[in-house]
Order: sequence, then C-alpha cells, then structure tokens
Amino acid sequence: MNVVAIFDIGKTNKKVFLFNENYQIVWEKSVNLRETLDEDGFTCEDIVELKNWIVNRLAEMQALKEYFLKAINFSTYGASFVYIDENGKALTPLYNYLKEYPEVLKKEFYGKYKGEESFALKTASPVLGSLNSGMQIYRLKEENPDLFAKVKYCLHLPQYLSSLLTGKYFADITSIGCHTNLWNFKKMKYHKWIKKENIGDKIPPLHNAENTINVSGGIAVGVGLHDSSSAIIPYMINFTEPFVLLSTGTWSISMNPFNETPLTFDEMQYDCLCYLQYKKKPVKAARLFAGNEHEVQTKKLASHFGVPLDTYKQVLYDKKIISKLREINLKKYSSKVNKYKILRESPFGKRNLGDFENYEIAYHQLLLDIIAQQIISTQLVIHNSPVKKVFVDGGFSKNSIFMNLLAEAFPEMEVYAASMAQASALGAALAIHNNWNPKPIQNDLIDLKFYKH
Repeated sequence: MNVVAIFDIGKTNKKVFLFNENYQIVWEKSVNLRETLDEDGFTCEDIVELKNWIVNRLAEMQALKEYFLKAINFSTYGASFVYIDENGKALTPLYNYLKEYPEVLKKEFYGKYKGEESFALKTASPVLGSLNSGMQIYRLKEENPDLFAKVKYCLHLPQYLSSLLTGKYFADITSIGCHTNLWNFKKMKYHKWIKKENIGDKIPPLHNAENTINVSGGIAVGVGLHDSSSAIIPYMINFTEPFVLLSTGTWSISMNPFNETPLTFDEMQYDCLCYLQYKKKPVKAARLFAGNEHEVQTKKLASHFGVPLDTYKQVLYDKKIISKLREINLKKYSSKVNKYKILRESPFGKRNLGDFENYEIAYHQLLLDIIAQQIISTQLVIHNSPVKKVFVDGGFSKNSIFMNLLAEAFPEMEVYAASMAQASALGAALAIHNNWNPKPIQNDLIDLKFYKH
C-alpha cells in the first residue's frame, strides 16, 4: 500500500502518521519528549531528542513490509528558529517563543523602524516579543555577534526538520508569513530591515510548499508547513464558498481566507493578525485564549462543587437554563462593557460561584461568557467579507452548549461542527498530493454536523 508519512510536531505532543491514498490514517505513533534548558535556564525543545525520535520513527516505518513509503512532509509549531552552520549543525538551543524579550532591545528595534504601530501594520505582526520569530534573529545578532557570524542559515522548525532528510535549505511562506516581523504584507516581500541588518543572506530561498525534493529510494520530501496554515488546507480544498474556520484548542483561532481588507492597528489590539497560506494568499485570523480559560474555570468548578474534573462532558445544552441566566444577567450587568475589556479579561473569573445552585447552571454560565468573547473575536475576521458558513473544529466542536450558542449568535450563517482526523497533518499531506498520489482528492474528507439557531 502506498503511503505518505507526516510528522506533526506540536509543542507538547509529537506525532507521526501514515496516510493511504484515500487519506485515511493507517498507522500512527506519538510521544511527549522531555524539554531541556537553554543557557539562561529557560525551558525549550530538546532538538537532539526530537531529531533522534524522527530518525528512529523513519527507520521503523521503512521496516514495515505492508507499506510503501512514497513521500514525507512536516507540520510543526512555528515561531522558533534553528540556527545552523555551513555543515548543517545546530549552533544554539531551539529557543522557546514564550521566553521574555529584553525591553531595551525591543525599544531600540522599533525605534529604528518607525515605531510599533507603523511596523506592526506593515508586517501584520502584533508586537509579541519572542513570538515574533524575526525578533529572535535580531536578538542573537545583537547579543552574540560572534556566534551569529558562524550562522549559515536561520531555519524555521518545519524547514529544519525537512533539511535533516534532504540536506537542502529553504524558507517557506507559511512560516515566514506568520507574525514573524519578517514579511511586508503591503509589498508582499521581505521587510527592508532584514537587508539593513545584514540578515537577508542568512535566510535561505523560499520554496513552494507544493513542490518536493527527491531523496534516495525515490521518496518525495516536502519542505514543511506551519501547523495553523496547514490545518486550513483540507477546508480550502473541500469548500469553495466563503467560510470562516474556528479552530479550537488551547487557543480558539478564527481564520478567514476570504477577507481581503487590510488589518487595522485597532484590530491588532484585539489579537487579530494576518498570516500567509501556502499559496501566498493572506488569511485574516483572530486569537482567543478560550480553551485555556475553559480549562482553568472547569478546574475551579470541579473543586467548588466537589465533582470530577471532566463532569462538563456530561452537561448537555439546556435552553431553559440559558434563558434564565440571560434574565439574571440583564438585571445584574450593564451591557455597555468595553469590547476590548471583555476580550482581555474573563467575565466568568469575576463571578461568585456561590450564586449558582448547581454545577450544571454554573457551567452553562461559563459557556455563555466564553461565547460572549468568541463572538467579538470571530466578528473581527467576518466583518466586511462574504462569509456564509462557520466551521468549528477541535475541542469545542464536540461541546453541545458551545455549538448551540454559537449558531444562535450568528443566525445569518450556517454553523457546522466539523470533524476530521488530524487537520494539520492531513493538510501537510494534501499540500504535496501531486508528488505521490495518483488518485483524485475525495470531497468527503470532512464530516459536518449542522447546528440550527
């Protein structure tokens, strides 16, 4: 059986899948690798461990007699660079994008390049410190010029992993175009600071994500994709009518590939940004820390009501509870709350759990509060665009309260819970389809469940 192998590397879970020609998963393995520490004692990915795990899984897959490995690709978290020397050896740890960024360096950088607002608008990158991966390059250059002089190439993680198999070095637009501070969205080319700071030569040439590099044994290897960009590929292939994808996990990310309006600085304050799809088309996206909020508050609820942590899984949508809670909220709270404040601060965090008769009612209120934030966040990317459908995937797509409240909040839209095994891995496989798979792509890759408002 012909298969494609996809390494799907998250910050916590590392997975590898084999897909057959019908894009069904026929084999998989996953692992949580121990983190290591960088020179400042900050936790980071252990690049050696990761490399060894990939090499071992490859050997294991190639030993499987029932599969014929035709192609390999990578989908990984972004915002992290590997700095290699001319022999392809990593010169530094893989710094964590959650690491504090030095304030002095940040001020100096934005001061040189027309200030935060103007720069952020050009690069569609809100000011996020180390999460703007281009700033990590700037930091290495400023703080450790001798080491930086030895750097041949700065590679985002997906492209580094691909290079381990191909020995070739490339950049990829989905990594470069995701809040990195590197790309000028107005001119659709690298921002001029890269040339001014003599960094341009250390970023390898861009490679089209649909093209592969052949390695020994005739295996086609892709250059890898940023996982958020990869996750939208199956939807782009399956649906032609304009839609918004609400991808839910720790973050709820509303993505609209059909919104052409340029980002405003105001939208950026609401955690709105743009990133580039593998076909170089911008996607407007808005982030909300909703999954994290759900986790924090359900722990509080479980401890307050003395019930197991996952009790919420048994709570089904109850219309009567919702209308009752809305009445109480109308009396108690003014609706003139600043949008920005709602997005920044959890309304539920301020509530007194003693006000709720039981767990079920309190949990309905938590979802009402999360949906109040979600509506504002998703509206940011729907605004001024021809979208008529909302697809929800990930954790919240299985939550009946969340789905019913969302459908009610967008009565003019068709709201669907979408389920598909491993969207980002599937996207990475589909991106290189023409290089390994003779069959046409089926149009039933995604299961949909419609929610009436």
